[in-house]
Amino acid sequence: MNPDGLHVDALHVDALHLPVPEVEANSPFQAPIPGVDTVPAESGSHESSRPRLTLWSLIQASGLIGYIIILLSLISVALMIEYALSIRRSILIPPNFAEDMLNLLLHGQAPIALQRCRHDSSTLAHILHAGMAQYEFGWDAVEQAAEDATAEQASRLYRKVEYLNMIGNIAPMLGLLGTVVGMVIAFQQMAAADGYGRAADLAEGIYLALITTIQGLLVAIPCLAAHSLFINRIATLISETTHVAEQVLQPIKKNLLRKRGNLSL
Repeated sequence: MNPDGLHVDALHVDALHLPVPEVEANSPFQAPIPGVDTVPAESGSHESSRPRLTLWSLIQASGLIGYIIILLSLISVALMIEYALSIRRSILIPPNFAEDMLNLLLHGQAPIALQRCRHDSSTLAHILHAGMAQYEFGWDAVEQAAEDATAEQASRLYRKVEYLNMIGNIAPMLGLLGTVVGMVIAFQQMAAADGYGRAADLAEGIYLALITTIQGLLVAIPCLAAHSLFINRIATLISETTHVAEQVLQPIKKNLLRKRGNLSL
């Protein structure tokens, strides 16, 4: 092979291993690479300058309506605790109370039983007191008075837990109101900028507005679930209380029916 040709090939080989000089990012000699989008350095710094969202910042972004929803959540928790403590079998049907009343009636001590029922605040005591107070008017009056007292006590308990249902219905409506108000404000701010607001700013305003909807649902779902549970508990306890009251009033029933039979003879 020609020596000159060998020399030219060696130059070509050395040229392949020459180091490529680095060009600074802001250099005016940097040429754009076809097919690759160049991102300005300022965009990354702008994204990193956004404040991080925390739970407290989300609560603050919800505004006055969000604070009202939080207040409703605190009230609902207090109501749930109070109902869990007051709507129990030991409260509606005190232990040994039915046995004591039955023993008094079996031994002919109806006035003492009536006095004890008058000073007791339980549901069973109210039902027994209403029935025994009609003793002189016969068994039909006793039975009707006991039934009316049972319906009254059940209605009182149902009305008591109705506050949870009310909060469960109001909270989502307040959340929806807060969302609508927030979206109106977001679009108004965009309109004030002559329509040149960035899409990111609009999206931020919308998702901040949706926070109140989330808050409303987070309050409503537990409230409605707790309301259903307490309604079922009340129905069960009232049914049991009615059965216990019927057992306690059996001596009065037998006595009055016996007197009625004697009179008919």
